[in-house]
Amino acid sequence: MNQNKLFQQTRLRLALWYALVMAVILSLCGIGVYKAVSHAHWMTLDQEIESVAGTLHDSIELKLQQPGQLEPVIKTLLPNICVVGTRCISEPVNSERHTLSAIHQDHYYVRFFDNYGNLFATAGTYPKGLSPEFNRELWQTLKDNKGKVYHQISLTLHTQNNRDWGYIQVGRSIEDFNSYLDAVKLTLVLGSPIVISLVGLASWWLARLAMQPIYKSYRQIQQFTADAAHELRTPLAATQATVESALLMSQLDELEARETLQTLHRQNQRLTNLVTDLLLLSRLDSQPVPMRREICCLDDIINDLIEEFAALAIATNITLKSLILISTPVNIIANQDQLYRSISNLIINAIQYTSSGGKVIVALDRSDSYVVIQIQDTGIGIPQSELSHIFDRFYRVHSDRSRSTGGSGLGLAIAQAIVLAHHGSIDVQSELGQGSIFTLKLPCKN
Repeated sequence: MNQNKLFQQTRLRLALWYALVMAVILSLCGIGVYKAVSHAHWMTLDQEIESVAGTLHDSIELKLQQPGQLEPVIKTLLPNICVVGTRCISEPVNSERHTLSAIHQDHYYVRFFDNYGNLFATAGTYPKGLSPEFNRELWQTLKDNKGKVYHQISLTLHTQNNRDWGYIQVGRSIEDFNSYLDAVKLTLVLGSPIVISLVGLASWWLARLAMQPIYKSYRQIQQFTADAAHELRTPLAATQATVESALLMSQLDELEARETLQTLHRQNQRLTNLVTDLLLLSRLDSQPVPMRREICCLDDIINDLIEEFAALAIATNITLKSLILISTPVNIIANQDQLYRSISNLIINAIQYTSSGGKVIVALDRSDSYVVIQIQDTGIGIPQSELSHIFDRFYRVHSDRSRSTGGSGLGLAIAQAIVLAHHGSIDVQSELGQGSIFTLKLPCKN
């Protein structure tokens, strides 16, 4: 229960950190997007105003003759021009009568200043609350008395004989521009919590996926510890019981003492074998590539194993034979002792689970890239639901931990670890009541 709580807390912290980091990244991206959109629109706005102002400037400058005087022909370009201090000229706007139709849009205005910076004429949709003070800066952003924002450009005007005439300012309201940016900002502000919430849900799901291998590994360690403790406890309990029985006797004759020592020796040997297997698995886990490798002849290894287990096969009334499917010797680069141990574990496993009168066949073949070793038996077989677990450490198909076949449940795990350390593969095919086939594939010698 405590472990589950620990993993849930770890998952929550992982999800929160992930959501926090993503929130910071998304916030920075949102700010960057807003800055990029704003910059792009300011650039577009400047280009638009500069284009309109440049066209108007060039058109008017060709018609100016005296400094500070507007020629009547300018009225054709700016029909609604209004001279400060005089009656404003107001004519209906006809887009066919002039070329600068942009000036007559609701958000554009034009201002004329003389050489002394005095405002003396306006045109377009001129905001009356705008300050009449002249500013020589090329670009200005200013507000009227109602708080509305305008953006304008200032250009110098000359007469036809290149005398200074004054200045022209062309500007426009940027309310539509600010409204668009406000909409973008609002979208980002309102969208961020929704996106961050979705990221939070995704991070909780991703944290579960990330924690699954760790949780599985932790459960395997727990199971391994429990199984190892069980396996170690059995011979230790038998040893303790034997010693206690001997101590309760007033005296031991030579025969009883020898039997007691033989029992202790068997249990000690069982403990030694178990610890040796555990150390071998630990070494294979930490050092996946065998330390010492040499050229190994698989034909010789298989023949030696058939000879070694012949007596065991005869004692259990099982036919044990080899089947070499190729005529030339098969050599690979491997650790011979480990390879010998791996194949022997599979042969012992096949003999133990094959009933009297059955067969165990060890076949050797090769393809272009791999050497194939098959250990086939006619034993009890393995249920399909158990096939994915048979290489787990201390795992037994029968949960009652029967000792009828002996062993510690590490044989197949060791066989797989050795094959994987040699960059090979091992798999099993089995049918309940019909037998099993274990197939080893090892890379050929280059």
